Parts: sequence; structure tokens; C-alpha cells
Amino acid sequence: MVSEHPPSPSPHPSSGPPAAAGVPGRVPAASPAPAAGPAPALELRGLWRRFGDKIAVAGVDLTIPAGSFYGLVGPNGAGKTTTLSMATGLLRPDHGTVLVQGVDLWAHPDVVKRGLGVLPDGVRLFDRLTGAQLITYAGLLQGLDRPTVEARTRDLLAAMDLTADASTLVVDYSAGMTKKVALACALVHAPRLLVLDEPFEAVDPVSAANIREILARYVAGGGTVVVSSHVMDLVQRMCDHVAVIAGGHVLAAGTVDEVRAGRSLEERFVELVGGRVTGEGLEWLGTSSV
Repeated sequence: MVSEHPPSPSPHPSSGPPAAAGVPGRVPAASPAPAAGPAPALELRGLWRRFGDKIAVAGVDLTIPAGSFYGLVGPNGAGKTTTLSMATGLLRPDHGTVLVQGVDLWAHPDVVKRGLGVLPDGVRLFDRLTGAQLITYAGLLQGLDRPTVEARTRDLLAAMDLTADASTLVVDYSAGMTKKVALACALVHAPRLLVLDEPFEAVDPVSAANIREILARYVAGGGTVVVSSHVMDLVQRMCDHVAVIAGGHVLAAGTVDEVRAGRSLEERFVELVGGRVTGEGLEWLGTSSV
């Protein structure tokens, strides 16, 4: 059932949930009660993050079911990247808890991160390695043996249409090629949860279609994908669940059909987020100044 949470007024930057005793700025997870079914792939409980006077994420709660293809959408500056960074151990929350398959990420980071594949936004890579070397390095860091890494590297280069560029330094890759080799690094250890921030940005349509097929097969095999995107039509066609985030709050979350409520996802997104402008005052654009 779709959940909607109208954004509450932003608290004063110095306010927020109380810190846990003995652990400044963090609320520990209570011991989870035994569940009848499998634990959610990812659970965010009361995440907060502030940068100076700006509250970027203000109490985000999300539950990502195991085996789902979950889309995260929102306007620029909504808090998507900050939320995903906290959900994957790249950024420590000021308050809140991240559970990955029922295990507290910040209490057991080494254990949890072994099962995560992450493609951050604005990813920084060791770009003085070749594409093949970078994927190999990522696999070895995850503890895979060299023959397995070599075989998977060949498979991933072929799947990403990078075989011809396997010996090219990543610094010489285009933006789209860089995005694809970074995705290959996230996949090499066969994680059970993939968290991808804008994975299709700068990727050409053919490569994007190939990546969607790879991710669909991954989910069909029992994996879970969380993806952020600004392209509503792509999320509507690709994902089975979606959450709309704006101003650091979750405005709606549920299956795509529940959140759409009989309209297109874009129409529903605009209704929830607002902020449309008409362009009035630009009538001069219709006259030539030459």
C-alpha cells in the first residue's frame, strides 16, 4: 500500500533526534524481532544528515523488499545522493540506522559491504589503470581468486561492450564508458544488493538497453537493485517499486502502480513535488534581436 508523507517543516539545523547514550549523533538499531519471511534487502530508519546549516536528509524511512527493482526519484537537491551514500556506508548519518538484510551497516560494516555493489554519483576511479585492470582490482579487493576474477572481467567487459577498450586507460574513457566500467566493478563480486546512483547518465541508448537487460536478469535471479534516476519514464518501465523524495523527505513510496495512482509517474511526481514555473516574462525569446 502506498505511503505518503507530506513534508514537515524543516527543523532548526541544530535540532534532530536525540543522540544515543555513548554513541554521539547516532541512534542504535533495536534487536530485530524474528520475522516470518526474509528480511528486507535494505531498510532505512530515521536517517538524518546535515551539512552546515543545511539539512539534506530529514528523517528518511524506507523499506526495500528483497528481490525488488526499486527506483528513487526526486528533483535536484532532493537528498537522493546523500541518502544512497548513507545507505551504502560512504557517508555516516548524523542520526538513524541502515539495515542490510537485517544487519546494521554501521555496526558491522565489513560484513555488510561484502554483499553490496555500489555505483556512486560522480564516481572517482583509479583511472590510471586500464578497464580490465580496474575490474580485476575491484574483484581482488572483494577477496575473489585470480582465475575467477579474470573470467568475470572478460564476461563483464563483453557485457558492457568494452572488450575493444579493455587495454585503454580509464582516464581516456568517455563519460559513458567510465560509467559502464564502474558498473562492472560493482557487479564483479556478484553482490545480492546493487545500489546505483544515476547509472544511465551519459550512457548511450544501446548501452542503456543492454544495462537494463543485465539488471533485469540480475533481479530475476534473486538480486535487489536500488536505482536513482531523473528519467520518470525509465523508472516507470524498469522498476516495480518507487519512492519520491523531495526536501530530504519521502513524499510517497510503494509499488509503481500505487504511487502513480492511475496517472503517469511524471504527472504524479509533479503533483507531489510541485515547483512548476510557466516561463512568463520570457516573451522576448519569440522576437529576433539580430
